[in-house]
Amino acid sequence: MTRVVRVLAPNPGPFTLEGTNTWVVGEPPSVVIDPGPDVAGHLLAVLEAAERVAAILLTHRHPDHAPGAARLAGTARAPVLAFRPEPGERALHDGEVLEWERLRLRAVHTPGHTSDHVAFLLEGEMALFTGDAVLGRGTSVVDPPEGDMAAYLRSLRTMLQLRPRTLYPGHGPAVFDGPAKLRQYLEHRDMRERQVLAALGDGAGTPAEIVPGIYGDQVPERMFRVAERSVLAHLLKLEREGRVVQRRTGGQERFEVVEPRSCERCGRPAVPGSRYCRRCGLELLQEGPGGGRGAD
Repeated sequence: MTRVVRVLAPNPGPFTLEGTNTWVVGEPPSVVIDPGPDVAGHLLAVLEAAERVAAILLTHRHPDHAPGAARLAGTARAPVLAFRPEPGERALHDGEVLEWERLRLRAVHTPGHTSDHVAFLLEGEMALFTGDAVLGRGTSVVDPPEGDMAAYLRSLRTMLQLRPRTLYPGHGPAVFDGPAKLRQYLEHRDMRERQVLAALGDGAGTPAEIVPGIYGDQVPERMFRVAERSVLAHLLKLEREGRVVQRRTGGQERFEVVEPRSCERCGRPAVPGSRYCRRCGLELLQEGPGGGRGAD
């Protein structure tokens, strides 16, 4: 059983819960995942837990996860590895296997919370260090433009396919039924999407108008602005899918549901934004000019 030690950073708050989890993994020399803020006392505790540091890994560059990396690297004389490296750091690649003696970690690119987000799979023990993609309690914020809801959902499915038994998150307690937690996250996002579409159908048109109806009894009003960012992420995903559209009404950009249309050729549901279903659209393209009515 690989040694995994949590060193809790002294940065509690509404977004960090009890604080950032810095994970020390393996017997010395150990690997440090997410050194957290550049706080001397915290970094000293990390060094004491690690004894010797082989490498420092970053799940992403948010200020509650990454700023301590440079000082820790200088003190421990250890490299920093990140998907979006800064000068002096080494780049991580999706699927890359990292080895230190008996320790094997695989980097898994999991964009969505941020574009550079990476999870680390402890191979052989099916434990996954999830950063901010999955928390031990509550749900993760997806904040455009850095956050992308479609990418986030794909990343949740990628992690579910790994079937990790244990999740070691960036905030909150460890999770000992990884697949159940990941399915819960996917179901939660599906529920939110349905709620957003229902709110649009009832006449709401902006994140600020949508949030009170679906978050009002779940989060305090001071957190509504944060909830609006995740609602916007859902709306932008739906817009790219052709299921909603933005229109300027009364000097304000508002979202509206796109009413479903039937294929003009066969009557099946048309692809959003098109006059035809996917099959008829492909057939018309293959027929070419003069071979049919033409695809738009």
